[in-house]
Amino acid sequence: MQRLAEAFATVGVASLRFNFPYIQAGKRRVDGRAVAMESIQHAADQAAQLTGLPLLLGGHSFGGRMASHLAAEAPGSAIGLIYCSFPLHPARKPATERAAHLGAIGLPQLFLSGTRDDLADTELLQQVVSDLPDAKVCWLPAADHGFNVRKRDRQAGGPDVYQQAAVTAASCARRWLPARQTPGVAS
Repeated sequence: MQRLAEAFATVGVASLRFNFPYIQAGKRRVDGRAVAMESIQHAADQAAQLTGLPLLLGGHSFGGRMASHLAAEAPGSAIGLIYCSFPLHPARKPATERAAHLGAIGLPQLFLSGTRDDLADTELLQQVVSDLPDAKVCWLPAADHGFNVRKRDRQAGGPDVYQQAAVTAASCARRWLPARQTPGVAS
């Protein structure tokens, strides 16, 4: 998340990073949906209070999925969602049940996903996104769930995967903004 936040900063998108309670406690088992959503809402409230900027919700993997549940169940003041490696299904178990609630979100949605992500089959994710009213997927070539690209797959002089994600996110966010405002992201 640090590298992604740094890349977002280079294109004028601020981010607020935080830890879920399970991470703070040093546990491996993730928090329940209610606790995770409460944590995201608290971070979003803090970001809004600190900056006064239009807010994008999102996060990496579990954080992005929980942000989507918050947006579906308790719409707030966010102007859109950005998912970094949305975990569509468990590894090697392609399914779309985790996306069933996404249609209830009345905001634009951007999915930043690696083409080697074991938790998001490319065909299934493309199908899910194409069924949503205002959603887009940006494929990050050869990136895995953590946005890692194998050395053999890196192109000399090609765009860094984090920078590519940031540029795409900034472009989408600017389209979603009221005139002359810069977004902030809670992730």
